[in-house]
Order: sequence, then C-alpha cells, then structure tokens
Amino acid sequence: MGGISEKLGNMGVVTTTLEQAVNWGRTRAMWPMLFGLACCAIEMMSTQAPRYDASRFGMELMRASPRQSDLMIVAGRVTRKMAPVLRHLYDQMPDPKWVLAMGDCCSCGGVFNNYAIVQGVDEIVPVDVYVAGCPPRPEQLIHGFLTLHEKVKEMRWSDWATK
Repeated sequence: MGGISEKLGNMGVVTTTLEQAVNWGRTRAMWPMLFGLACCAIEMMSTQAPRYDASRFGMELMRASPRQSDLMIVAGRVTRKMAPVLRHLYDQMPDPKWVLAMGDCCSCGGVFNNYAIVQGVDEIVPVDVYVAGCPPRPEQLIHGFLTLHEKVKEMRWSDWATK
C-alpha cells in the first residue's frame, strides 16, 4: 500500500461557502496602492523589507496604478491641494476597495491644525481601518492589515454592492 495515501492520512471532507472562499482569496491577495505623503511613507516602505515582510499576507505587490489596486494606504498628512487627487485615484480603483489611514496626520490632522491640512482623510474617502501613531511602526501597520483582513472575511455579498 504506502505511497501518498499513507502520507496524507484521512483528510475527510472540507466544506465552505462560496462567500467564505472568495473572502479568503481577497484577504490573501490584496494589492495595496502606494500613496505615501509624509514620514509615514518611510514606515510603510520598511513594512515591505525582509525584516517585516508584508508578503506573508499576500501584499508583496505594491502597485502604483489605481486600476490594479484594491487597497489604498494613505500614509501621512493630506493637504487640501492633494485631496482632489486622492479622491480621483480612489474613484479609479475597482470595486470592492478598501482604505487604510496610516498615522495621526492622516486620521485626524495630527499636529497640523491649520487650513491647509485635511483634518481626517475620511472627509475625502471612506476609511476602513485607522492605524494610529506618529509615525506608526511597521508592526502597527501589519496589525492594521490583519484588522482589515478580519473585516473582509466577515463581508457578505450584500456588503459588496454597497461598498
């Protein structure tokens, strides 16, 4: 006898729903779009380095094109002048799409409480996950990725139509 059946053992039957399988695939193949605006972008870049290796989460392809991305990481402060560009790129992304706001400046304006800085990127695009810090460490960004993965795993077909 022996052979492959001996190594595999009795695996039984695996069942799942199509919705769960699609959500699992979405979490393992997110392609983030680079949108680094300030010091948070340096931490975002280091997340791709071998020490932290975002490839473990299926995010090794940081895209520069919005048409090839489904996750926008807004890293840093957003100025009023940059806001229309940010919205235009978001609108070009295919559905479903997600936004991760990285850093205090992006989330709430940070220390820049003036007319030139958007006081929270959620004024421009809907944000799914906020990552706090000034600037947040790569470990915090990875925690943001995992938080987003949990959110995507719980999505239903009806959520995709409204996203």
